[in-house]
Amino acid sequence: VQLQASGGGFVRAGESLELSCAASVNISTFLFMAWYRQVPGDQREFVAGITRGGNANYIDSVRGRFTISRDNAKNTLNLQMNNLKPEDTAVYYCRALPDYWGRGTLVTVSS
Repeated sequence: VQLQASGGGFVRAGESLELSCAASVNISTFLFMAWYRQVPGDQREFVAGITRGGNANYIDSVRGRFTISRDNAKNTLNLQMNNLKPEDTAVYYCRALPDYWGRGTLVTVSS
C-alpha cells in the first residue's frame, strides 16, 4: 500500500488549501483514514479522521475550518482547509489504518 499526499504550499492567513492523498489500493477497504500534522521538534498530532461510513471528527483547533472527505471512486482522501492560520503551519501526513502512512506535504501559512 502506498499513500501519496499532495497539495501543500505557501499561503497567507485567511486563505485556503486542499490536500489530497492518493492511495495505490481501493480505499473502501480502510475502516478509518486520517490526516496528521507535525511541526519540527514536536510530536505528530491527529488533525481529522473519517470512517469508511463517512463519520468525521476533528481536533478543536480546526473544527469549522477544515473538512475531511474520502472519494472512493478516485481512491483519495482529501482535506479542505479554509481560513488558514499561522499555527496551521506544519507537514501534513495522511494515514490509513492499520498503519499505512504517506509522505508529508508542507503547509506554510504566513501572518
